[in-house]
Amino acid sequence: MARLASLTSPLTGARASNVNYLGAARCRRKFELFYPDGFRDETYNVAERSYKERAHLEWQAELGPAEFRKLLARGEFRQIADIAVRIESRTNLLFSFEKMALRDAVKTVAGARLFATELYAFVWGRGSPRRKFDDWVQAVGDLPRRQTRVLTWPLVTVFGFLARPDRHLFLKPTVTRNAAHRYGFDFSYRPQPSWDVYQSLLTFAAIIRRDLDRKPGFKARDMIDIQSFIWVQGSQEYEP
Repeated sequence: MARLASLTSPLTGARASNVNYLGAARCRRKFELFYPDGFRDETYNVAERSYKERAHLEWQAELGPAEFRKLLARGEFRQIADIAVRIESRTNLLFSFEKMALRDAVKTVAGARLFATELYAFVWGRGSPRRKFDDWVQAVGDLPRRQTRVLTWPLVTVFGFLARPDRHLFLKPTVTRNAAHRYGFDFSYRPQPSWDVYQSLLTFAAIIRRDLDRKPGFKARDMIDIQSFIWVQGSQEYEP
């Protein structure tokens, strides 16, 4: 049976400089306005967590490391791409134009092969986090393109998030920048996907996790909780 991943990495490298702790407290209170019991709130689990958790468990069942390797060994690149696209399609994480660009990019044999092999290396392969991320960004940028570009932050980060929410975080640029501003974190954002920006995002996540751990009901199980907290801070749907 698939098991839900949990956060395993400590706050290695996370620096609290440039964080406004009044902003951090305000962000927590805003979350509590909608979900008084924090990450254990029943409404929160229904509205924000459950569909992301289901997608992760489905990924673990169909594209966990052992099954992923078997599919690669058999040359089932299109099947891998189809599974990844199907699992993501059941979430609302990507915009419709990004979903369409991805489907177009993996229709060809070459596109499916590039996507499948580099996705495995990024999610399950060996090597430094920076090297794996840089290689994955390069691969996404090299995917076949029709009308809409494939190399966006959401597309680069969504599959790591669904596969390994113990390690990876989904980046929605506008929402995340809004949340970082309100939190008081100096998020080093640039539109072009790069390791430096992603590392800044992971530092932001580590700081949020550290701050929330002190509050009952706010101990993050994984990056799903962290991403949901960021979404509540920066999304227009949670504006008064």
